Amino acid sequence: MPRGEPLRLERLCKQYGSVRGVNDLSVQIEAGEFVSFLGPSGSGKTTTLMMVAGFETPTSGQIFVGARPITGLPVPRRNIGVVFQNYALFPHLSVFENVAFALKMRRVSGSELRAGVAEALDLVQLSGYEARMPHELSGGQQQRVALARALVFRPGVVLMDEPLGALDKQLREHMQLELKRLQKSLGITVVFVTHDQSEALTMSDRIVVMNKGNVEQIGTPEEIYETPQTRFVAGFIGESNFLRTHIVESRKDGPLLDLAGLQIRAMWQGSDSLQGAVTLMIRPDKIIPLDPGVRTDNEFEGVVEEAVYQGNVIKYRIRLRAKIPVFLTLAAPSHARSQRFHVDQQVRIGWDARDGRLLSDEGEQSIPGKPNNRVAVSAFAGVTATADRMAIVSL
Repeated sequence: MPRGEPLRLERLCKQYGSVRGVNDLSVQIEAGEFVSFLGPSGSGKTTTLMMVAGFETPTSGQIFVGARPITGLPVPRRNIGVVFQNYALFPHLSVFENVAFALKMRRVSGSELRAGVAEALDLVQLSGYEARMPHELSGGQQQRVALARALVFRPGVVLMDEPLGALDKQLREHMQLELKRLQKSLGITVVFVTHDQSEALTMSDRIVVMNKGNVEQIGTPEEIYETPQTRFVAGFIGESNFLRTHIVESRKDGPLLDLAGLQIRAMWQGSDSLQGAVTLMIRPDKIIPLDPGVRTDNEFEGVVEEAVYQGNVIKYRIRLRAKIPVFLTLAAPSHARSQRFHVDQQVRIGWDARDGRLLSDEGEQSIPGKPNNRVAVSAFAGVTATADRMAIVSL
C-alpha cells in the first residue's frame, strides 16, 4: 500500500476578482506527516486543498509532490487521494465497485484490480462488505469506504476535507484515533482540513492555522496551544482570557502590568520589544484556586456567583476589579453534587507569571464565531448564552 511523499507549496495564491482567497502560502510537508489546515469558514483552507487536488487552478505559485511539479497536471496524473466531506460515494455502486472505480480510471483491471480492492478494504476493516450498497452502511463505514477508495491506487499524498464532520461526537472521536493509527502504520502523507480545533490538536503532527487567506502560524499542537504568536491563534485555538493591560515597568525577568489598578506579573517570552498597551493571554486551565498559605506570582480574591457543570469539568467566570471577567476551568470533584466553589463563596485564585503570554494590541481583530469583548474573550461566552448556570467571581 502507499508510502508518503513530501508535499511543498510555494507562494500559492488564489484570486477571486478583488478578493484573495489564499495569499502567498508557503509550507513544506514532510513524507509521512499528518498536517492539518485549521481555520474558520472563509479562511482559505479548503481552497488550498482543492488547488493541491487539481480542482482549483492557482492564480500564482507552485505545488510539488516530492521533486515533481504538479501545478498544471490534470487530477488523475497527480497521484493524490482525496476524501471529501460528504464521502462522494456512488449510491448505485456497491462497496467493491466504489473502491474499484479509482483503479478503473487508471486502467487497472482483472486480478490486479481485485487484489487492490481487497487490500484496501482490509486496511479499513471492511473485508466482507464488498457487495453492500452505500445506503446499507453506517456513517463510519461510508467514511471507511471513501478512505479505501483514496488509498487503493497507492497515492503519495492523501487530502481530507473535513471527512468526519457528518459523524456524531462519539463516532467522530473514535474515527480520529482510527485515522491516525492507519496513517502512522502506512506512513502516508495526509493533509487534513478542519475547522474543529480539538480534532486538529488530537490528530496532527503539525497545524497550519489560517485566517482570511493568510497563514497565522505553523507549529506542533503543543506549540500552537502553549505559545500562540498572534491574537487570532490564541483566541481560535482553545479557550483564552484576554486582559487589556498596560506595561508600567519593564524588568529583566518580565514586565509589571497594570489592569484597572491591579498589578500583574508576566514574563517576556520573546515579547520584550512591546511597550505601553498590551494584551495578556491566560488559559482558563492555568488559573488555579489557592489554598491558605499557598503563594504564586499573581493572586486575587473574589466571590463566586454561578458555575457551569460540564461533566468532567466545571467552568467559572470570575470578575476582577472594575468588572473585568476572568474564566477558570477546574476538574469536577468526584461527587457530582459537590463543587469546588459554591455560590457566594469568597475564593482566592492565581496564576504563575510564566503561564501568561503577552500579545501586541496592534492589528487586534475579533475571532470569528466569538464575541469581541475588549476586556476578555473566551469560548465560555458561547456557553453563557445557553447554560442554566454560569459562574462569576467578583472582587
